[in-house]
Amino acid sequence: MKLVVCVIHSRDKARLTDELVKAGYKFTVIGSSGGFLREGNATLLIGTEDHEVARLKSVIQANCQARDQLVNVMPFESAPPGAFVPSPVKVPVGGAVVFVIDVHEFCRF
Repeated sequence: MKLVVCVIHSRDKARLTDELVKAGYKFTVIGSSGGFLREGNATLLIGTEDHEVARLKSVIQANCQARDQLVNVMPFESAPPGAFVPSPVKVPVGGAVVFVIDVHEFCRF
């Protein structure tokens, strides 16, 4: 058995969770935040059999694509106020980070 820990962008959460339910997976969603933009993420904990991991990763990959987002980046406070006008910078967001962990014991009560 495996525990799959999947960190995704919050915009992908509804689409991915709908597809996981359709595919018959059971999971727990934990709200989280972090990364360069400090935006909302969702962390999914998914238990699955070893032979199902490839299928699960395919569902995740199909529903969590990376995309570019324009962000105004402010400089560090080295310049006087008004001396710098921020210009938008493209930053990749979305996608998924997946950890697959061996489970030595599983119990449901």
